[in-house]
Amino acid sequence: MDNANIWLMIIGVSVASFTPRIFPVALFSRYEFPAVVKKWLSFVAPAVLGGLTALSVFAPQGRIDFSVQNIYFWAFLPTFIAAVKFKSLFVTLLVGIVTMAFLNNFLGF
Repeated sequence: MDNANIWLMIIGVSVASFTPRIFPVALFSRYEFPAVVKKWLSFVAPAVLGGLTALSVFAPQGRIDFSVQNIYFWAFLPTFIAAVKFKSLFVTLLVGIVTMAFLNNFLGF
C-alpha cells in the first residue's frame, strides 16, 4: 500500500467519523427547540450512561451475571451510594477505585 492510499484512507475515515458528529450541530445550532423537545433531549445522556453502566455491572464478560462472585456489582454498590450522597465525581471515583482495590487484593475476587 503506497502513501497516497494510506492518506486517502485516513481522510475517508476522518470524514466518516466526523460527519455524523458535526452535521447535526451545524444544522440545528441555529434553531430554538420547543420546551418539550429540550426536556426530552435532557434525558438522553443519563439514559445512555445508565445503560452502559448497567451493562458493565451486570454483564462484565458479555453475559448476564447475577452471581455473588460478580466483583463489579459489589464495587458498584458503595460507589453508587457515595455518588448519591456526596454528588462529587472525585469522591465517587475514589470510592470506586478503593472498593475495587479492596475486593481484588484482600477478598481475592
